[in-house]
Amino acid sequence: MLTLLTPPTESRELFTALIADHDEDTRSMYGEFLRHSGIALEEASDGPDALAKALARAHDVVITDTRLPGISGYQLCELLRRDTATKATPIIVVTGEAYATDVERAHRAGADSVLLKPCLPDVLLAEVRRLVQRAAEIRQQSRQLRERSMAEVARSRELQVRVIGRARGPAKSRQLSREDTTMPPLTPPELLCPTCDKPLTYQRSHVGGVSERHREQWDYYECASGCGTFQYRQRTRKLRHVR
Repeated sequence: MLTLLTPPTESRELFTALIADHDEDTRSMYGEFLRHSGIALEEASDGPDALAKALARAHDVVITDTRLPGISGYQLCELLRRDTATKATPIIVVTGEAYATDVERAHRAGADSVLLKPCLPDVLLAEVRRLVQRAAEIRQQSRQLRERSMAEVARSRELQVRVIGRARGPAKSRQLSREDTTMPPLTPPELLCPTCDKPLTYQRSHVGGVSERHREQWDYYECASGCGTFQYRQRTRKLRHVR
């Protein structure tokens, strides 16, 4: 029987553990030591009970023997690794099966760490702390990666919006600037018919061009004497007969 070491009273943990072992004395020994460290602990004496408790409540770490009634510790590891709720939960196997093939089998089944009996409670506690800390760091890294990924997606979407906006901007400008109006930006001048020298009657204007920055204006006039329709281009100040 291992001597139970009492951890320092100031060493308090803030996580939960599940310990599964068919031997009541072993559970009591490890359980008392872990509880003294402030770890919230659940116990199971067989495989089915351990599986049910592991799936019913989230634990920061699962500690199991390999020789469990009903479902072996190896099978328990495999089942926990298949479930989405427990696939990332650290698993420590504490076993008396010390052959290298048994240790390898435990790791293949999903164990993060394998400790051989007899195992001192403080050694188990140190391993629990290490794995829980590592899991916390992995979760933190995953959160940071997700946050960076979300930020990159947001920046990408913002860039897409800007690019689309720039691509659509000129088209909208051309569409808005190309129109017939009787209220053009530039005041149509009073003109005389080049044929009969009588005043031309302003009819409308057409505003167009390449963009809002490079707009053009053509003013259209009718001759009351029947000489036809004339177009006046504001930029060149030229009048021509169009019909």
